[in-house]
Amino acid sequence: MNQHPLGAPEIQRRTFLARGGLGLGGLALATLLARDARGVEPQQAGVSPTAPLGLPGLPHHRPRAKRVIFLCMAGGPSHLETFDYKPKLAELDGKPMPASYTAGQPIAQLQGQQLRCQGPLAKFQKYGQNGQEISDFLPWHAKMADEICVLRSLVTEQINHDPAHTFMNTGTAISGRPSMGSWINYGLGSESDELPGFVVLTSVGGRNPQPIASRQWSAGFLPSRLQGVEFNSSGDPVHYVRNPPGVSAAGQRAVIDAIQQLNGHRNQTVDNPELATRIAAYELAFRMQTSVPELMDLSDESAETLEMYGAQPGDGSYASNCLLARRLAQRGVRFIHLYHRGWDHHGDLVRYMNICCGLTDKPTWALLTDLKRLGMLDDTLIVWGGEFGRTPMFQGKGGPGRDHHIKGFSMWLAGGGVRGGITCGATDELGYHAVENIIHVRDLHATMLHLLGIDHQRFSVPYQGLDSRLTGVLPARVVGEALL
Repeated sequence: MNQHPLGAPEIQRRTFLARGGLGLGGLALATLLARDARGVEPQQAGVSPTAPLGLPGLPHHRPRAKRVIFLCMAGGPSHLETFDYKPKLAELDGKPMPASYTAGQPIAQLQGQQLRCQGPLAKFQKYGQNGQEISDFLPWHAKMADEICVLRSLVTEQINHDPAHTFMNTGTAISGRPSMGSWINYGLGSESDELPGFVVLTSVGGRNPQPIASRQWSAGFLPSRLQGVEFNSSGDPVHYVRNPPGVSAAGQRAVIDAIQQLNGHRNQTVDNPELATRIAAYELAFRMQTSVPELMDLSDESAETLEMYGAQPGDGSYASNCLLARRLAQRGVRFIHLYHRGWDHHGDLVRYMNICCGLTDKPTWALLTDLKRLGMLDDTLIVWGGEFGRTPMFQGKGGPGRDHHIKGFSMWLAGGGVRGGITCGATDELGYHAVENIIHVRDLHATMLHLLGIDHQRFSVPYQGLDSRLTGVLPARVVGEALL
């Protein structure tokens, strides 16, 4: 080793190559040793021998679910036209909203206006063994009444779309914090070495589709390799996933190997987590060049399956995204987040509910039914809902509509460890306040982590002097009444 003129050691070419190889070998060895320390065999439970691992000591307890599919109805579907029928609200239709409900409460666009009750704009019927109340807007949900657990008493803290999505996804309204998909992959690792552990798919259809920023699936202060990867719903699923003309797979492999050696050598000196992320990203990107086109090729799906979902390959629809979600789940993706943008129904609610439900109702049933047919529903947690609900008060733009509402709204869970066919919690007789078994967004996160085998109180990362958690520092509970 020679001395550089500025005093830093200069590494000879032979030493550089030798240490570069040892760096990559050390990375592989570290992965194997970490797996041995956790007692995980490479083929155990379908875990890939080269898939990134999570934290030592996790899961904390026996998990009921291996993965999450979060179906986000972006814009905020009305609980009063889906799962929460209010006869008293129907009686008061058109009359002044009692001030006792709204005094001192946060209101979005109805501030300073005369508040009038808006009765339910749909009929409800009872379905399933326990008489789940589901509106006529959702006939396919009615077919899975015994599979879903309706949570009628959700509350959140943010009344406008972007901060409400941020709160739902990260547990805080502060931008730049890790999303729930990143937290879960950080703790448990990925089950796939060919696809990202966290995948995002979006679709559009309905009124005023609100934009969804990519920071909603950010890794925040966690390693950036844990951020969600957005797949395009039409065309190439990932930009530049295919080799350009004249570049063979072997040539691409040689380039990746050379870059990895350089990165591995540099990381021996600086021990930079982001450099380790870059190393992992190059490898994952190379493997995705083969796995992603195969994932998106639906030619191996039967005509019956395509018809069940209502999917047309490459159309970018929610139906196609639901089918892709099932295929991603089969390939070991840990967290799959589907956004359907179009549920912001400030006016003409009946028209737009028909559009949104027409696009999402049957595919949601198909996804749940397909997972059950494949024996995957028992270890897949499905979450359905928006960032908030809608007001019991009238808002009219082209027809009766509803404003944003955060004090009581509905979501549902199904699958791994969830008691299907029941309703948890309740709102008051006008659907304004959650009054029974109130479920905060933090409680939803705690329950999701619990079903994945994680104790939310023991799952934290030191950041800016605090032990940061997905569920934050305020109390959060597991919604035990919703679980088996």
